[in-house]
Amino acid sequence: MRTAPPTAPRARTSRWRRDRFLLLLSLPGLLVIVLFHYVPMLGNVIAFKDYRPYLTIWEAPWVGLENFRVLFDGDPAFLNALTNTLVISLVQIVFVFPVPIALALLLNSLAGERVKRVVQSVLYLPHFMSWVVVVAIFQHMLGNAGLLNNFLRSHDLATVPLLGNPDLFLALITSQVIWKDAGWGTIIFLAALSRVDAQLYEASAIDGASKTRQLWHVTLPSIRGVIVLMLILKLGDVLTVGFEQIILQQKMVGTEVSEVLDTYVYSHGVVDGNWGVAAAVGLVKGLVGMVLVFGANKVAHLLGEKGLYSK
Repeated sequence: MRTAPPTAPRARTSRWRRDRFLLLLSLPGLLVIVLFHYVPMLGNVIAFKDYRPYLTIWEAPWVGLENFRVLFDGDPAFLNALTNTLVISLVQIVFVFPVPIALALLLNSLAGERVKRVVQSVLYLPHFMSWVVVVAIFQHMLGNAGLLNNFLRSHDLATVPLLGNPDLFLALITSQVIWKDAGWGTIIFLAALSRVDAQLYEASAIDGASKTRQLWHVTLPSIRGVIVLMLILKLGDVLTVGFEQIILQQKMVGTEVSEVLDTYVYSHGVVDGNWGVAAAVGLVKGLVGMVLVFGANKVAHLLGEKGLYSK
């Protein structure tokens, strides 16, 4: 006689009992996320109050949307910071985002595993340096008294003001981001490339496909889902372009080309004591990032990709 399948509550209870040790192991990480990521979100109420450090959040007087006037009234400093942020973000999406993909493809094509590991280690190393160290390295290499200009002086050539030139600031910070983080960004793409079925390459080679056609018709389609996922996550940080990197170099070029939303929040919010304005700008940044993530995820679904989550 055939036994009846277990009911849904009983099956759910058995799964909880089976996975109880894994759930207990994940509990500390879950508590950290709740305490340090979700509970602080309650502090966003500062954006609607005239907050002062000597007051508690709930004692601060309510001012409604007064702190958002910098957005609605078109404050020139805020508009300049917003424009610079969008320009830097667009440039980094276009020129920085594809670099880890290209590096992963190149590393994946290396034949020797030992050579591949050495190259990977060299590429990963800059990621573990702080922005203070990275900016110092670039200053020693490209500064007025750096290696490049000293070489030019020793050969009676004109020096090149690379670090203090506002016209080159965008190219400078973009190259710094590529040098520091491009190698680390290859990890996910290398993992995706390792899952590509080798039989696909064998079948395409039998059909006469060259390496370029294999790359275009086999490799890239196989990792397209990962590329879309990483692009969606990148759009979520589109208004965050690196506070430490820019604040360390802002005095060299001035705020006209280097002021971004993060430095605007720091200088006009924290330093000037406008805590409500700082919270308001930060809240808008978060909302814009959330809208972009969900919007890009919807577009990914329309294109047949899973995105961050399935439908």
